[in-house]
Amino acid sequence: MGTVAGMRSMMAPALLSHFLVKSPAGELNFSPLHYLQLPKVAQGLKLAAGAELAGDKIPSVPDRTILPVISTRILSGALVGATLAKANKQNTLTGAFIGGAAAAASSYLFCYLRKKLVSTTGLPDFPFALVEDALAVTGGYMIAKG
Repeated sequence: MGTVAGMRSMMAPALLSHFLVKSPAGELNFSPLHYLQLPKVAQGLKLAAGAELAGDKIPSVPDRTILPVISTRILSGALVGATLAKANKQNTLTGAFIGGAAAAASSYLFCYLRKKLVSTTGLPDFPFALVEDALAVTGGYMIAKG
C-alpha cells in the first residue's frame, strides 16, 4: 500500500479505510488508528482521492518529488503501513517505515517512468497518467481487499 501512496497519496488510505469500514480490524479498536474504520472518514478519504485523481491531470500541478508533495506521500505510506501492521499484530513502527519508504521509492519511480515515456514516445502525459491511475486503483484495491 505504500507503493500506491507514492503513486496517489490519498488512494492508499481511502481504499484501506473503505475495507476497514466493511471489515473492521479488532486490533485497531483502541488504537490511535481506529478512526480509519469510521464511515465518515472513509467517505472523506474517497472524496480526497477522487480530487487527487482529477488534479493530477492539471499541467501546473507541482512535481511529486518536491518536498511538500513527497512528504505527503511518505506520510500517507507510513499511515497505511502502520495501520496494516497494527491490524495484523505486527510492529507499527516497522510498518510505518516500510510504508513510507515504499511511498518515497514509488514516487520517484513513477515520476521518472512517466517523464521517460513522454520523452521516448512523444505522446502527451495524460494517457500515462491514466495508466498510473488504473495501477494505483486496481493494485490498491487488490491489496486492501486481500
